[in-house]
Amino acid sequence: MARVELAAAAVEDLDELIRTHSLPPDTRSRIARSLRALERFSLLGPALEGRWDGLRFVLGPWRWLVIVYVFIEGEDRVVIVTLQDARSPPP
Repeated sequence: MARVELAAAAVEDLDELIRTHSLPPDTRSRIARSLRALERFSLLGPALEGRWDGLRFVLGPWRWLVIVYVFIEGEDRVVIVTLQDARSPPP
């Protein structure tokens, strides 16, 4: 099983989303549940292209929340790179 971790930038993105979107107190645990599938199915999300090439994404726990990650196969590690509101323009 792969280890799932959040990059520092992803933690900052999450903090910002919690603050600006008035997300519920259990947001972090909801996201953790959404990420559990990546432990066993690290290539679960579709691959991105263009400037996001090499990255993949999954949605959740809300369908507007895009969780962008990279699977580092040699280390059996999934790193969450960013969390973004799909309703907003890309960064």
